Amino acid sequence: MLSFDDIATLFDRHGASQYAGEPVTQLEHALQSALLAEQAGASAELITAALLHDLGHLTNPQGDTPTLRGIDDVHQYAALPFIRGLLPDAVLDAIANHVDAKRYLCATRPGYFELLSADSVRSLALQGGVYDEAGAAAFAARPGAADAVRLRLWDDQAKIAGLATPPLAYYVDIARGLTA
Repeated sequence: MLSFDDIATLFDRHGASQYAGEPVTQLEHALQSALLAEQAGASAELITAALLHDLGHLTNPQGDTPTLRGIDDVHQYAALPFIRGLLPDAVLDAIANHVDAKRYLCATRPGYFELLSADSVRSLALQGGVYDEAGAAAFAARPGAADAVRLRLWDDQAKIAGLATPPLAYYVDIARGLTA
């Protein structure tokens, strides 16, 4: 199991890597996602999930833009074994479901697919594609699906070069508060 200090170290070591095909780094993307969650009045659990939703890219690095090589890095699951026991299920569930939330939004929200970046479109195909009606209904019935959708929408927006955010330590302290 990772500690909060270990998570900070992962971001220190790998956070400067480019977020595939986007104008931000992994750390900038994580911080922007957490900031958007906080600005939306989300719970500490959901702010933490927003911060850590792509931690799997850091625990299981696949190089630059793995989708160009036809690789689904299953990043939504890669970090879960390392943070299970450290964080509550509400955090883990939102992280695990944020990819399926993209599949759901493509199926249910007109115009959503057209907003996806090229890398996100490639990963969507590798992740199973757009849900059909039954798949979308099954996703919507999952516990925490609404939180995963909120997280996914912040994820989509958190790609602004140069956006000022609080530092990593600020959001790690919010996550630490979940264990108190």
